Amino acid sequence: MRPESAKLLRDALDASAAIQRFVRELHFETYQANELVRSAVERQFEIIGEALGKLSQADPAAARRIPELSRIVAFQNLLIHGYAGVDDRIVWGIVEGKLPALHAAIGELLAEP
Repeated sequence: MRPESAKLLRDALDASAAIQRFVRELHFETYQANELVRSAVERQFEIIGEALGKLSQADPAAARRIPELSRIVAFQNLLIHGYAGVDDRIVWGIVEGKLPALHAAIGELLAEP
């Protein structure tokens, strides 16, 4: 794997791990009530989207192995440009339903020789 690709994947993996740490032991209601945690989670999702968007330009073959990459980048754009319409339930649903699989997929790519 190219060094640049590995760095982008590590950035996305680190951001994913950060989100998981931030929400550990939280319920949706606690997440929704905590502006600091919501902001931190959204920022890490922005980093994931940016890193994987750059990966799609730098290493299309690696990017194709990331499930739902185009949706991840679209989500990043929503967080940045459509911030007023961000729905906490959607963000939380992604944290619970999609992030673990993404984290695993990125980890698998980085583990390859």
